[in-house]
Amino acid sequence: MTLSKLIGGFVRRHWRAYASSAAMLFGVALFTILIPRKIGAMIDGMAAQRLGSGDLLMGLAQLLGMGLAIYALRVAWRLRLYSAAYQLGVELRTRLFARLAAQGPAFYQKQRTGDLMALGTNDIDAIEMAAGEALLAGFDGTLTLVMVLGIMTLGVDWRLAAIALLPFPLMALAFWRISSHMHVAASDSLKRFAALNDHVQESLSGVRTVRALGLEQRNAKQFSELAARAAEAGLSAQKWEAAYEPAVGLTLTAASVLTLGLGGYLVWHDMLTIGALTAFTMYLGQLIWPMFAAGWVLSLIERGRAGLARLQPLLDAPLTVDDHGTLAHLAPGTLALDQVSFAYDGQAVPALSAITLSLQPGQTLGLVGPTGSGKSTLLRVLLRQSTPQHGTATWSGHALSEYTLATLRAAISWVPQESFLFSATVAENIALARPGASRAEIEHAARMADIHDDILRFPQGYDTPVGERGITLSGGQRQRVAIARSLLADSTLLLLDDALSAVDTGTETRILEHLAELRRERPERSVVIASHRLSGVVNADHIVVLRNGQVSEAGTHDSLLAQDGWYASQWRYQQLEASLDAN
Repeated sequence: MTLSKLIGGFVRRHWRAYASSAAMLFGVALFTILIPRKIGAMIDGMAAQRLGSGDLLMGLAQLLGMGLAIYALRVAWRLRLYSAAYQLGVELRTRLFARLAAQGPAFYQKQRTGDLMALGTNDIDAIEMAAGEALLAGFDGTLTLVMVLGIMTLGVDWRLAAIALLPFPLMALAFWRISSHMHVAASDSLKRFAALNDHVQESLSGVRTVRALGLEQRNAKQFSELAARAAEAGLSAQKWEAAYEPAVGLTLTAASVLTLGLGGYLVWHDMLTIGALTAFTMYLGQLIWPMFAAGWVLSLIERGRAGLARLQPLLDAPLTVDDHGTLAHLAPGTLALDQVSFAYDGQAVPALSAITLSLQPGQTLGLVGPTGSGKSTLLRVLLRQSTPQHGTATWSGHALSEYTLATLRAAISWVPQESFLFSATVAENIALARPGASRAEIEHAARMADIHDDILRFPQGYDTPVGERGITLSGGQRQRVAIARSLLADSTLLLLDDALSAVDTGTETRILEHLAELRRERPERSVVIASHRLSGVVNADHIVVLRNGQVSEAGTHDSLLAQDGWYASQWRYQQLEASLDAN
C-alpha cells in the first residue's frame, strides 16, 4: 500500500474532521487576502485625503478583528485536525501490535526487538505527521497560493503578477531535487535510529551480563558509535530539509526585486497607485507561507514514505503459525502425536523426527534427554508455536490446527525455561491469567508452587513490585511465581519446560507433591514435564527419552531403569552427584 492510499482511506473514514478543518482554513485564507487589500485602500485614501479619522479607526478595528479571527480559526483547525490525525497513529500501532502478537517464534528469530520498537514509535510518528500536518499544510498552502495569486492577478495588476512568477519554476526544480535526496536521508535516519534503539534495549535487558563480564566501556563505546551514526543520519536529513528554505528565500527575493523594479516604473508613470503597489508587495510576502509549506509538506511526505516502506512489510508478513481453525471448544481427551517431524528454517537436520506418543487425560508425561534433544521443540508443537512439516498432532480426536489458537492456548498453561515476569506486583504477576482472582486464590496457587513463604518475607508481601522481567527476584523465585501463575489458570494441560531447574531438590519434591494433589482434585488435568533432572519425572505415568530429535527409550521409571540405557546411566550419575552434594 502506498502512502497516498493509506492516507486517502483514512481521510474518507474521518472526512468530517478534515472537511471542517478545511472550511476553517478557507476562512483563514479569505481573511489573509482581505487584509492587504484593506491596507492598500486605506493608504490610497490617506494619500488622496479622503480618509477621515473615524474611517481610519473603523478600518483599524476591522483589521484587528480579521487578525483575531485568523488566530481563532488557526487554533480551532489544529485542534480539530490533530484529534483525527492522531487516530491514524493509534490504528497503525494497534495493527502492528496485533500482528506482532499473532506471530510465532520463527518470526522473532529474524527480527530485532529494538527495530520493532522503533517501527512502533518513530516510523509511525512519521506517517502520522504526513496524514496530519502535511495534508492540512498542503491544503492551506495551496489554497493560500491560489487565492493570493488570483487577487494579485485580477485584483491588483496582472503585469506585476506575471513578472513575479518568473523565478518560481526554478524553485520547483530545486524542490524536486531536494525531495529525492530527502527520501534517502529520511530512510537512513529511521534505520540508524532503529539500530541505536536495538542496542539500548539489548544493553538494558542484559545489564547484569554486561557488568559481570566487565563490558561497560566497550558497550558504552558501541553506544557512542551508534548514537553518532544516528545523529549523523538525522543531521543529513535536517540539512536536506533546511535546503528548502534557501530555495524559497532566493525565489521570493528575486520575485520582490522584479516586482519593485516594474512596480516602481508603473508608479513613476502614474500607471499604478502606491497603495496598489503596497498591497501587491504584501501579497507577495504572503506567498512566503505557501512556499515554506511546500517544502515542509515534501519533507513530511518523504519521511512518511520512508516510515511506511519499513512498516508495510511487517504488516504484510505472513503469520508463521496460521489461525484458520474453527473449533472453539476443547473437551478433555487424548493428546497424541503420530509420526511428527519438524525442522527449523535453514536447518538440514530435523529437531524432531517421527515422534509418536500419546497422553491420556489426567496422566503425567515426562520428557527427558540431553541438551538439544528436542524437548522444548516438542512443547512448542503442542502449543502450536511451531507447525510440524510431517505427521499429525491431535487432541480429543481433532488436529490441533482445527482449533482456534485462542481456544487451544486457553486450554494450556505453559511455564517456559526462562520464566518471564512483568513490571508489576507479585500478586498481579500470579493473577495474569485470571485478573479477577481473589487474594485467597492467589495465595493458594503460591502455596502450591512453594513460593508463599518467600513472598511473605518480601518488603510488601504480595504487593511487592518485582521490577522489569522480575529482576528483583532470584531465578528460583521467578520460576515458582511463573508456576503459581500457571496453576491459577487451572488449564486442562500443564506444560513445564525445565521449569524446576533453578530450585533445589527439596523444593522440587514439594512442588511435585502439590501437583499430584491438584491432579487428584482435578483428575482430567494432564501434565507434561520436560526436565534435565530425572527426579522431576520419577512419578510420571509415562517417560519418553529424546535423543537427536528421536524417541530412543520409553516407559515408566522402573522399566527404563531395567532397560539399562541412557536413562539408567543418567539416573545413576545424578544420584551419585546428589549424594556428593549432600556430603
